[in-house]
Amino acid sequence: MFTGIVEELGEITAVEQVPNAARLTVRGPVVTSDAKHGDSIAVSGVCLTVVDVFGAEFTVDVVHETLQRSRLARIAVGDRVNLERATAVGDRLGGHIMQGHVDGTGVFLSRDPDGLTRFALPAGLSRYVVEKGSIAVDGISLTVASVTNDEFSVALIPTTLELTTLGRAEPGDPVNLEVDVLAKYVEKLATPHLPGRTEHTGAGAGPKEDA
Repeated sequence: MFTGIVEELGEITAVEQVPNAARLTVRGPVVTSDAKHGDSIAVSGVCLTVVDVFGAEFTVDVVHETLQRSRLARIAVGDRVNLERATAVGDRLGGHIMQGHVDGTGVFLSRDPDGLTRFALPAGLSRYVVEKGSIAVDGISLTVASVTNDEFSVALIPTTLELTTLGRAEPGDPVNLEVDVLAKYVEKLATPHLPGRTEHTGAGAGPKEDA
């Protein structure tokens, strides 16, 4: 589990294609300080399992399912990524409960001088996003300022812009989105009991890499 409080801005140093997956090498001195094989690290919101650690870098394998659902399919050497280690029991919950299972990708649309930032919202996800609710964008826990059927906005403080990938985003850039998992559970449990409704399977978050 993660809370969406980014620990550092990492960098992709290598991308290798392997059968049905991609192997990424990521530089992140903070998250590697106590990392070991099998640990979970969120890379721009995607929960990945550490394969190897060497110095300030670690490697992870990204399976085909995750490549399809996230922007990691387009990742390249030199790209910056948000990094967060899995939350330890007893830590403060600074953001909101996140699984690191990306539901889909949105698109960065614009940011005004006050930090109000707009993102395009994929069809099928808007029903899980509510005003003043939480959403993860590239692994960052953010509060929804407004939402429509096809876009939402958040207010970004200077610290978030400085310390995460969103400060470098340009219009048209894709972003990973994870909606509140509680909303999906509520929908699944409630839908069969609503008149004239059939059960919806939901967005279907990608699996953890070692699942």
